[in-house]
Amino acid sequence: MRRFRRHGQESHRDKLKQELYQFNKTVEHGFPHQPSALGYSPSLQLLAIGTRSGAIKLYGAPGVEFMGLHDETAAVTQVHFLPNLVELVTLLDDNSLHMWTLRAHHGVSELLEIGRFVLTGPPGAPPSVTRVTAVLAHSSGELLLLGTEGGHVFVVEVPGFREMEDKSISLESVQSRIPDDYVGRRNLQCVEALQENPLNSRQVLVGYGRGLIVLWDLDARRAVQQFLGTQQLESMWWVPDGGCVLSCHSDGSYCQWKLGEEKIQYAPHRTETPYGSFPCKAISKIVQIPTAKGPPFLIFSGGMPRASYGDRHCISVISGKTHVALDFTSRIIDFFVIQDWDRHKGDPSALVVLAEEELVVVDLLSAGWPVMQAPYLAPLHCSAITCSHHVSSIPLKLWERVRAVGQLQNTQYSNQPWPLNGGQNLAPDPPQRDLLLTGHEDGTVRFWDASGVCLYPMYKLSTSSVFHTDTDPNDNMNQGSEGEWPPFRKVGCFDPYSDDPRLGIQKIHLCKYSGHLAVAGTAGQILVLELNDEALEQAVEVSLVDLLLGQEGFRWKGHTRLEEREEPVNFSPGFQPFALVQCQPPAVVTALNLHSEWKLVAFGTSHGFGLYDYQQRNVVLIRCTLSPSDQLAMEGPLSRVKSIKKSLRQSFRRIRRSRVSVRKQHTNNPAKLQEINARMEAEALQEMELAPVQRKIEARSSDDSFTGLVRTLYFADTFLSDSTHRTASLWAGTNGGSVFAYALRLPSIERRNEDVVTAHPVKEIQLMHRAPVVGLVVLDGRGAPLPEPLEVAHDLARSPDMQGSHHLLVISEEQFKVFTLPKVSSKTKLKLTAVEGSRVRRVGLAWFGSSQTEEYGESGLVVLTNLGELHVLSLPHIKMQVHYSCIRREDISGIASCVFTKHGQGFYLISPSEFERFSLSARWIVEPKCLVEVPLPPSTSSASPTAYRTQPDGMAVKHRKDNEESESSAKRVMEHALLNDETVLQQIQKALEGDQTTHVENNMKIKPRRGNVMSNGD
Repeated sequence: MRRFRRHGQESHRDKLKQELYQFNKTVEHGFPHQPSALGYSPSLQLLAIGTRSGAIKLYGAPGVEFMGLHDETAAVTQVHFLPNLVELVTLLDDNSLHMWTLRAHHGVSELLEIGRFVLTGPPGAPPSVTRVTAVLAHSSGELLLLGTEGGHVFVVEVPGFREMEDKSISLESVQSRIPDDYVGRRNLQCVEALQENPLNSRQVLVGYGRGLIVLWDLDARRAVQQFLGTQQLESMWWVPDGGCVLSCHSDGSYCQWKLGEEKIQYAPHRTETPYGSFPCKAISKIVQIPTAKGPPFLIFSGGMPRASYGDRHCISVISGKTHVALDFTSRIIDFFVIQDWDRHKGDPSALVVLAEEELVVVDLLSAGWPVMQAPYLAPLHCSAITCSHHVSSIPLKLWERVRAVGQLQNTQYSNQPWPLNGGQNLAPDPPQRDLLLTGHEDGTVRFWDASGVCLYPMYKLSTSSVFHTDTDPNDNMNQGSEGEWPPFRKVGCFDPYSDDPRLGIQKIHLCKYSGHLAVAGTAGQILVLELNDEALEQAVEVSLVDLLLGQEGFRWKGHTRLEEREEPVNFSPGFQPFALVQCQPPAVVTALNLHSEWKLVAFGTSHGFGLYDYQQRNVVLIRCTLSPSDQLAMEGPLSRVKSIKKSLRQSFRRIRRSRVSVRKQHTNNPAKLQEINARMEAEALQEMELAPVQRKIEARSSDDSFTGLVRTLYFADTFLSDSTHRTASLWAGTNGGSVFAYALRLPSIERRNEDVVTAHPVKEIQLMHRAPVVGLVVLDGRGAPLPEPLEVAHDLARSPDMQGSHHLLVISEEQFKVFTLPKVSSKTKLKLTAVEGSRVRRVGLAWFGSSQTEEYGESGLVVLTNLGELHVLSLPHIKMQVHYSCIRREDISGIASCVFTKHGQGFYLISPSEFERFSLSARWIVEPKCLVEVPLPPSTSSASPTAYRTQPDGMAVKHRKDNEESESSAKRVMEHALLNDETVLQQIQKALEGDQTTHVENNMKIKPRRGNVMSNGD
């Protein structure tokens, strides 16, 4: 019967929960998965990336980030900012257009979708007539020109999405003015490109797939000039001085066309094939930008010789005699050039390239055109992520040392400031310094600054130099050989290929106080490293550990161990290995723990666990956990996959043989044959059912045969033998529900180098349900978890209570159980729901501070289940506080990659290249808070001024104090314009009337859709 509580007590606890816990998905770190479109606003200094999943992401200055998601799951094919406005238009592959705006709300901008439009053609017209292939956002900010697959160009007014039929460019009107002898007259194909005249906004270029380019006057509604190209058109570029047009083609050539000479040009003024007369791949995009003093920059993508380098992904940059072919390791999506408007020169300052797996920015101002290090959009998956480890509240000294050694690795990057600086980052400075460490398949460990919104790379550690691999350390792939043509230069850091998969990092443990680091890999290798500010040449001491202890009947069928280097190795400043522990058999390391105060490292595999003293460089303990039923643990991961395939193959062969024999016996009885076949299929399927599906009552791991696999290792200074004398101890939990406790005898500090550390078994617990043990925690007399090693010595945690009784919390996949120490008697437990098949996958300790009271906080146990649900349990009473749905249950890799922080946050992979960051704490929330304002017009005396719309909430273009200072000068400019130029007055009046009309139509036709808003700071 449920106990009755007083109403006041329950409401007080509920209020306290609201002050402690709050679930938010805050920001996505890393590179967008499967990017498909790129956009750029020179006035806002914002970059936009669209993805195949329908997401749209905006980036500006570091910390300025926005994300939106289309209701449709279609891919984003094009992104276009409206010039000098805070709106942008996206085109999806379902042919729908979407209008987005950055709207200020409570002083923070948020990305909102405010309209949707699908182009409609005449009744009965085929779909190709309205299938959009090219989009031009007109400089007026009020028109969109839409080129279609059928060759038509539709003009649409924005933001109302009203078709202006009187301004459309029909295919028939273009064809009627083409000479009869033109080869492509009857079939111009689709509109490939649209370009606006940089000197006259009422003229646009229309490029057709067959090669024809038409200069069209929007006001006169006629063709002004025609360029009769004969090669398949890919793209075109209007040179900023307005004198000529460049077109690039499918045969790897580009052409230059002169404007204003004759109405019909039958041949280009100049044709170039940059990479020779042999067949070349298409040049998909071309840009030419003049400079104030030197030669112009010619930049194009593609054009490589098809036979020799057809598989290369290149962008060529040519300026005078300097010619470089930037070679990328993934397919190029798009690129744009940032011009140095701040210095009023218009010189190109940076080349921004969006590849399929990374964003690369090339500095065009510095000699040699070096690459810039991006403050965001880092390719986390440059080598596949295999594990991650988070360390909170890094001491300033260690932080500065890691940053210093990381800067020594980045000398090849440009020193120019980051060119994308749009928006204002309003987020407060992070309250602490946090590190996220990621282990990778190529044996590297990367250190990331995870303190704020941007996940910034700090340092990269490589472990491959300790072992013999196939790579040559002197091999430099970044530079092409001298005299090579084309002049390739490798750029970017995405490299998905690993020289040896055994190098993969599986476990990481960093002590933030001592600077010691332990990393463990796929082939049973455990490296102990120490941070050193100077380069060092030393040999790594190797210790072999036989976890089988010579047992008979077990034969390892997996991969061999890595061969270590016996000679001294040169290590650069940073984390340098000084000890290597090699497990035999060389199985994947499944558990790792480092105690820097005791100078011990504990490690475990599927065969057992061991303890290593890295001060004296000797092995303290070896324990084999294999049982006779663990033969599968001897096969290794690759052999296990083969064995599963073999068993399935044998099952189907048995079914097939049975059917053949039955057919021979019962050829004249089809009903009997059908019945036998159904029975055989049912029996085979029942054989192949997985264990968790068979057990409806309790949830068990699918790896039941790996009972000896070590899941967790834990160091504790607690009461193990009796209740009066505390002792150092090592605890190990296995996949079969066993817990082993060892007492450690540590020499005194004075005798630490002479006397050896010893370990002897004291306790052993076998859980009745035999569920895998995924976590172990010792609680002190106050019910608080024991502090980390050296945490009390650095005055960052209070000393544990050694007066009261200690408790051991054993976390298995099915339940949480508390035992008293030292008797190890069961005190309390909490079971998860077995009917739903819920199992614990990830567990961590966190401190939840109150959002209302600075002094109050509680320790909690954070749990992630296989259903993707997050639970917070109170300590020491193990009571459920809150639970939230976080990850889809089908996202197995996301659940497996989750890592918790000490302050109630977490990270998990939503794709191979992106971390989703979430927060369970009401106090500790890291999320973007930024503001983007409407840019000022570039000039008030322009011949065709742009109408600038204010933000929807009436916020000023600049800060109010800036407006007050510029008010008098603006009046003087306006008076001068009115007194000296009557046409300016007419144009301003027309623009104002147009603004009012647009505003009324916007209110009538467009209603903001808030269902898919991904806002910042909300």
